[in-house]
Amino acid sequence: MKPLAAALFAGVSTLAATAPALAQTTVRQAEDSYFRSAQEDLATLIARQPNTGRAKNVILFVVDGLSIPTVTAARILEGQFRGEDGEPNTLAFENLLPYVALSKTYTHDAQVADSAPTSTAMVSGVKSVNGTIGVTQAIEVDVCASQKGAEVTTIFELAEEAGLATGIVSTARITHATPAATFAKAAGRDWENDTDLTDEARRNGCADIASQLIDWPAGDGFEVVMGGGRGNFMPADQSDPEDQTRAGARQDGRDLIAEWRDRYDDGAYVWNREQFDAIDPEVTSRVFGLFNRSHMQYEADRESDTGGEPSIAEMTTRAIELLSKNEDGFVLMVEGGRVDHAHHAGNAYRALTDTIAVSQAVQAAYDAVDPEETLIVLTADHSHVFNMAGYPARGNDILGVAGTADDGKPYTTLGYQNGPGARLDEPRADLTGVDTSDPDFLQQALVPLESETHAGDDVAIFAQGPWAHLFQGVMEQNVIYHVMTHALDFAPTEQRASAQ
Repeated sequence: MKPLAAALFAGVSTLAATAPALAQTTVRQAEDSYFRSAQEDLATLIARQPNTGRAKNVILFVVDGLSIPTVTAARILEGQFRGEDGEPNTLAFENLLPYVALSKTYTHDAQVADSAPTSTAMVSGVKSVNGTIGVTQAIEVDVCASQKGAEVTTIFELAEEAGLATGIVSTARITHATPAATFAKAAGRDWENDTDLTDEARRNGCADIASQLIDWPAGDGFEVVMGGGRGNFMPADQSDPEDQTRAGARQDGRDLIAEWRDRYDDGAYVWNREQFDAIDPEVTSRVFGLFNRSHMQYEADRESDTGGEPSIAEMTTRAIELLSKNEDGFVLMVEGGRVDHAHHAGNAYRALTDTIAVSQAVQAAYDAVDPEETLIVLTADHSHVFNMAGYPARGNDILGVAGTADDGKPYTTLGYQNGPGARLDEPRADLTGVDTSDPDFLQQALVPLESETHAGDDVAIFAQGPWAHLFQGVMEQNVIYHVMTHALDFAPTEQRASAQ
């Protein structure tokens, strides 16, 4: 037992023990296992000291759609996968990132957010408008002409200006809302390639998101870009290397992958597992990896991918190897993008297994850096209408049945308020004999919708490293940017002084 924990085992803190009224009190439950474990947790909390040094590196994990019930259910499922007691299990980010706060995810115009303005809030420090990327509240959705003067400066642009390395990793398309907010300015989040632009956007000279990545003027550009979305970078007359029946999406004739290769003769473009494994960080300065024509596979399906895909943990590790070559440090975003997609599909299994994969990526990142000089933040852009309910016994399969409802039919512990798991004008399905833990099972929902929706409840922020202690209480989502820039010493002098 730790010395401090032993000192606390009388059942009161060392400060409280000085009070005469409490000194003689016997705490009958002092030998209870839960009580003893809680005392050790208290000792750890008392011993924790804030780190106020300058952050050399910042890693922002954004788990798209990571509601708090998703964290709880994934925690239990991970333990159960190991054949252990799932309820007291801890995911890596819960264990390694000790400072926790709640983030308010509403946007300038909406109670319930989408991923574009919420990512903008985290990387730019402002609340903006649903459906837009990299712009302030002074924007009209899908109106290109309103972009001028509304563009933001991201933490990635500041990092490039300061000489740091930068990188983005995502299991979604790299042109999708969350990763795109690191570099793009768009009145329409769906302008991922030139065919998505409106006539007004073309007339007024707005660029599509894929081309903005290749033409990004900040510093010497991203050192690492890895994710999906290959089709948005390929011309329409070029067949996809993984599926010859499919072609690129671009109609402007630009081969953006070839342009990237021409711009960076010190870089490696990769699209499959074999090429990824062959990357040698000792001789490669930057990597552009596009592992799927659209989104990357769910973790549960990754091994069946034709070209082979690296895991999010493997991409994170490789990104850090490359970015760490810059002695001044780096800024990296890692997005677990497909948790959100699985929730939209009403499929808890894939949402939870992708969450577990992100947890493994956090462990990999922590092991690959000096945690004393690296601020690691994990949060979500928004929540989902996903819940745990009923009164299942401890140890019950988290994907299993919680009990029998008043209609005489079984119901599961996990479910959705709305989504494809509801039946339109039909009675609730009878789950008797149904394998609810099957990866393809869709949890039942109350309101029938083709796609389950986001939710407006707060999401968690987990953090460790320099200035991680500033994540506390209930915070506005856009404050995340301000803590990260403060930790990097990018913040204005007066802001640093007031924070101390």
